[in-house]
Amino acid sequence: MRFTQLNPFAVTVYYVCILAVTMFSMNPFLLCIALVTSVLSAVLTHTANRKNHLFSLAVFVVAAALNPIFVHKGLTVLFYFNGNPVTLEATLYGLSAAMMLTSALYRLRDLSKALTSDKVLYLFGRFSPKLALLLSMTLRFVSLLRVRWRRIQDSQKALGLYDDGNLIDAVRGRARVLSILITWTLENGIVTAESMESRGYNSGRRTSYAVYRVHAADVLFILVCLSLTALTAAGIWQSKAVYYPEFDMRLFSPWGLAGAAAFTLLSVLPLIINIKEAIRWRLLLSKT
Repeated sequence: MRFTQLNPFAVTVYYVCILAVTMFSMNPFLLCIALVTSVLSAVLTHTANRKNHLFSLAVFVVAAALNPIFVHKGLTVLFYFNGNPVTLEATLYGLSAAMMLTSALYRLRDLSKALTSDKVLYLFGRFSPKLALLLSMTLRFVSLLRVRWRRIQDSQKALGLYDDGNLIDAVRGRARVLSILITWTLENGIVTAESMESRGYNSGRRTSYAVYRVHAADVLFILVCLSLTALTAAGIWQSKAVYYPEFDMRLFSPWGLAGAAAFTLLSVLPLIINIKEAIRWRLLLSKT
């Protein structure tokens, strides 16, 4: 069973755990692990293309540069920029914030690939059918708008109405494409609403059918995720990173090392499951 074939609730618990540690910790060592493992996961699972990597790199560079430029706290001055000191502490804080933001972007991209619209309906359908429908339609429209944008852009280029030769024509072309896309989306929304009304949506008691079942592997996976997250949280608590006025972190304490090891295992858990399944599949093929 591959990672994406687990119960949607188990997959959601995993991403909640990994994002909670990533976004609520400023430990630079853990954030470095989070960044490396998230990029590795995106490369091995092909959830990010070249443009996504370039965008993430740009976000990382901008986020890392903003803090030392605008924040001048810290005792260790590296150099002066425009008469303002650039300190080591502000630079380290900016790097940590950049790693946190970039790692979260990669993990959220993985989450959008792992949780399809039917899985969102399964998760929220019993508690709030309207919220589940809204979330599933939103996830669908994100990819649908991208496809429609490219289709409109290609048709405009074929008609000779889209030109990237100069800035003014490029802006006019994109504005025209955006106008057509908004009109098309609004019209499609009206058609969808009328179709749902004609089929009797929200006219009676709502029933649902779920093809997902909770297995022992899902329960074991959730327990492992929660245990590793608890151990990571204990390590973070015992090895807090203090940036100002002087950087200080008890990295090599027993709890700190245990938390780092637990978070590393938590970060690569989906890769371990997928590799194990791939090896098992090859062994089964070799026996046939």
